[in-house]
Amino acid sequence: MSSKKAMKQAQKQAYAKHKSNITNNRFSKNKKKLINKKKKD
Repeated sequence: MSSKKAMKQAQKQAYAKHKSNITNNRFSKNKKKLINKKKKD
């Protein structure tokens, strides 16, 4: 594999990881809010 190809692949993987982190963080924040609301009730 050429270094150019490897770099492209690494960038794609990093971006995918970053994107999934964003969605996971959004969901976990919402879950935390829901849990806190339930405890207050």
